[in-house]
Formats: sequence, C-alpha cells, structure tokens
Amino acid sequence: MSQPKLFQPIQIGGATLANRIVIAPMCQYSAEDGQMTDWHLMHLGALSQSGAAILTIEATAVEPLGRITYGDVGLYDDATEAAMARVLKALRAWSDMPIAIQLAHAGRKASCQKPWQGGKQIPPDAQNGWQTVSASDLPFAEGDNAPVALDRAGMDRVRDAFVASAERAVRLGIDAIQLHAAHGYLLHQFLSPLSNTRRDDYGGSLENRMRFPLEVFAAVRAALPAGYPLTIRVSGTDWAEGGWDVEGNIAFARALEGLGCDAIHVSSGGLDRHQQIPVGPSYQVPLARAIKQAVAMPVVTVGLITEPQQAEAIVATGEADMIALARTVLYDPRWPWHAAAALGGHVKASPQFLAAAPRMAPGIFSRD
Repeated sequence: MSQPKLFQPIQIGGATLANRIVIAPMCQYSAEDGQMTDWHLMHLGALSQSGAAILTIEATAVEPLGRITYGDVGLYDDATEAAMARVLKALRAWSDMPIAIQLAHAGRKASCQKPWQGGKQIPPDAQNGWQTVSASDLPFAEGDNAPVALDRAGMDRVRDAFVASAERAVRLGIDAIQLHAAHGYLLHQFLSPLSNTRRDDYGGSLENRMRFPLEVFAAVRAALPAGYPLTIRVSGTDWAEGGWDVEGNIAFARALEGLGCDAIHVSSGGLDRHQQIPVGPSYQVPLARAIKQAVAMPVVTVGLITEPQQAEAIVATGEADMIALARTVLYDPRWPWHAAAALGGHVKASPQFLAAAPRMAPGIFSRD
C-alpha cells in the first residue's frame, strides 16, 4: 500500500522533507540575555525525536529591541550565536531531523512580561523594559507605551538585522529560515491598515504597506545560498473590521513567490485586541486554501489540528500541502508516531526507540 499523503515527501526549495508534518515555532521565554539555555536543549531535543519532517526554532529576535520578552531567544551577536551553536551541536549528535529557524521582530508587541507573569508590556524606564518601534506610533493595547515610528534609518537597521541573523543561521548549519510576518509583530504591523497609518511610501495603499516586508524578504533572499529554503509565516486575517485580510494576503503571497519564497505558512490574528476569532478544529484551513489556490509554492496550515485523520484529510484533499503542530505536539511529542500508526504511515526513529513500535503497527518505524 502507498503511504498516506501526510507521510509522503515534499520539496521545499532545495530540500526534500520526509513527510508533511511541521513542528511550528513555539516561544519558550526561557533565554537569558537572548541566549538559549538548557531548557531549549530539553525542549528541542524531545521534539527532534518526534518523527516530524522539520523542527522550527521559536521566534528568534534579530535585535534586542525585537524580543517579545526579556526571556526571548535572539540571534544578533556572537554570544547568542554561540549559545544556539551549543544546543544545535547536542541535537545533531542524536537526531538528523532538519532544523529551521523563525527570524522575527516584535515591533510594538515587544518589551513584555513573560506570559505566565501576566504578559503586560513593561515601560521603557522599568527593569527588563525598553522603547518599542513600529510602522506607526500606535500602541497595541490601551495603556501601553507608544512605539516610535521607524524612520528610514531605523527601517534600514531592522532590514540589515534580519540579513545578519540569516547569515548567522546559515553559518550555524540551520537547514531553513522562516521570516515572521504574522501574529501582530513588526512585519505584520506594516501590512495591516490597523497598525500602519504612515503617509509615506510605506503606508496607505496595499502596495505601499507590503513594501517594507518585501524589502526585508528580498534582502534576506539575496544573502542566502542558491537553493537555501526561505519561507514566511503570515496571518491570513486580523479577524477585525478594516484589518489585514485574505485578499491582501493573496497579493502579498504572489509578490513573495516572485521574489523566490519557497513556502508560506498561514496562521491568523494577533494584531488587534478586538479580534473575534471563530476558534474550532481546522478553523484556519480556509485561509490556507484561499492562498493555495493563488500560488504554486507549498502552503502550510496550522490551528487546532489534533487528529491524524483530520490532518490527512487536509493534505489529501489539497487544502494545504503541509500541516503544522504547536500545542498539539507540546501535549503529545510523539504525535507523528501515533499518526503513522493510525494511518498506516512510516516515520524515522532513532535505534534506541525501535522496540517501542506497537503491536498494531509493528512497521511504523523506518531508519531510511
């Protein structure tokens, strides 16, 4: 019997992935001065044995001001690069799963407490706080310190920071890069008319609002080796009246594809406090489907995908090319194993785990 679609390989740029399961980036808020710690070694180490096609390192700030919290991972200097190198060396000693990284800048949603400490923004003059930046000087939440609207020099600095972090990622041997243009962070702040009220060439029309994110993407693309996988994550909609929407995303996706984007990961929301999200199983799949109908590059969907049959139906019917897991795989780090057993698929496992194959599916593990 042929492999179920979920466990068939797929090409992303110059890389061939073994199946259609992506481990999405998940912030852990456990870094020290931007540097990965042993927590990241444990967290990523467990997920590197999951049988997924690729493991994505959490949103990684391209400059200190771009961190969501003071506990965020960064890749912006030699110290943060060395800390990440230590974790990657340990992972690769025991797993050959491809590793991607999401490069990000939080913009006006930076300088916050960790989620389990309330998540509120920290004023710039308080401990662990700093002055935020954005497309415009509009705060995210009432009572937040207003961000500084980036001028041309600031935009150049941020663009160059993305490029420098991408070059560090390549030097570390990371297999793919994703740029974060979703969830209300800086690149999304330029895209949405709810957060971008500029009156220059970077605000107003859709073409203008897309301009800076596309400049960042093009600069990173130009800095990478030929064939190196470069993808992007977007919010399919702001779920708020007058905000970023599917039509804008289709135009953005087509422009990105023209610049050499290798895949687009479609999530949603995160930009506006008044968002109304109809949360339910597969609730973001229609957003991915709309973009998939408009582009040729692979499309990744995410959001309350919890059951193997649900995931298989999404990719088998062509609604998306891959599915991404976040909280689902935190709860069940062996989800791809269980999906393979349920669907008749195969996953790669380290030899230490081969004896774990269940009697109902003794052939789920492949070492090829």
